[in-house]
Amino acid sequence: MNTKLRNIPFSPPDMSEAEAKLASEAILSGWITTGPKTKEFERQIAAYVGTHKAVCLNSATAAMEMALRLIGVGPEDEVIVPAYTYTASASVTQHVGCKLVLVDSQKDNVQMDYDKLAEAITEKTKVICPVDLGGVMCDYDKLFAVIEAKKHLFRPANAIQKQIGRIIVAADDAHAFGAWKTVTQKSQKPQKLMAGAIADFSSFSFHAVKNLTTAEGGSLTWNLPFGESKVESAELKDYMPTVPFIEGETWNALLYRVSQLFSLHGQNKDALAKTQLGAWEYDVIGPWYKCNMTDIMAGIGLAQLSRYQGMLERRRHIIGVFDNALKDLPVAVLNHYGEDFAGSGHLYITRLLGRTDEERREVIVKMAERGIACNVHYKPLPMMTAYKALGFDIKDFPNAYNLFVNEVTLPLHTRLSDEDVDYIITNYVDIIKNI
Repeated sequence: MNTKLRNIPFSPPDMSEAEAKLASEAILSGWITTGPKTKEFERQIAAYVGTHKAVCLNSATAAMEMALRLIGVGPEDEVIVPAYTYTASASVTQHVGCKLVLVDSQKDNVQMDYDKLAEAITEKTKVICPVDLGGVMCDYDKLFAVIEAKKHLFRPANAIQKQIGRIIVAADDAHAFGAWKTVTQKSQKPQKLMAGAIADFSSFSFHAVKNLTTAEGGSLTWNLPFGESKVESAELKDYMPTVPFIEGETWNALLYRVSQLFSLHGQNKDALAKTQLGAWEYDVIGPWYKCNMTDIMAGIGLAQLSRYQGMLERRRHIIGVFDNALKDLPVAVLNHYGEDFAGSGHLYITRLLGRTDEERREVIVKMAERGIACNVHYKPLPMMTAYKALGFDIKDFPNAYNLFVNEVTLPLHTRLSDEDVDYIITNYVDIIKNI
């Protein structure tokens, strides 16, 4: 075993001269807020995932809230979220003032229990937020089948909800940029689709610990069958009465325009538009929010995107090494790759089968003593103070608790050398065999 002590952080950003160059370009151009680099980053994201539009924002949380705002979720509505996720998946429901409904996981599977999901749906359910945890996409065919079976309960409250005609899927794809899956439910024939083009709305994170980072940042995409159809004046009045009607505008273009309004105080001209000579005057359409992405962030993102395929391949190689070393041990791992799907390789989630919480904590401490930073994904939401205060009790989510109680996440990132990878997994195997 390699015994020379190393210092291996959990998830440092993978930066290069390319990121420094494009960020510097933005700084020296004099255009450092939302501008040409942000617009180019949006175009490239949409092309990458296969959607008509993408909106870049300052976080995935902003993107998830944006989706609920675009859908028109309000105080009388319910949004269903898995109990086994990070707080951002659920906290946005409180931002818009709707009711949060949590659903337990499957037994020994990080995906939602689809039977319990079906039971949780009511006439007030407007949105389901699946979480593609660790970058592995959930079973969207099962999810859409549940929604179809409950279609008779759906009560649309505005024009976009009427167009969709069923419960809306707004995915938390914070981990999943670059993942793909073959699905049939939306198209009635098998289709290989990227994360961002399967759910109705999808939110990505570009936070510092994510595969592709802009330091802080996120993006929202959508894939609606009526996206390129024209919006009628009466529909817009029903949907967003203060937004001016534009003859011939499509739903995709409208959603992008409304996203810009929501992300910049409801102001109908962004800073780029106001740079035109004499174009100082603007209107405020609504008293809205401030969550735009800057060109400095977008410059970093453009460089990351140009390197991203290599990053995905490196993550896949590391996962293969880890999987091989653990295959004969009592350790369950998240399955990242199969014939009809590939994850983004974001998190290497393991479960120490038959081990207690105390033993799991001891493993993490011993790994730290050997210079290896591990993590836990996730402590279920009903165990957190904020969600206890909303009335949730972990006793009602036994499968989520059992996923958490013996979980250890190993470092998985593209700054790891082959020697680092060997050091991590050799020490992990040694520790779990001897604890």
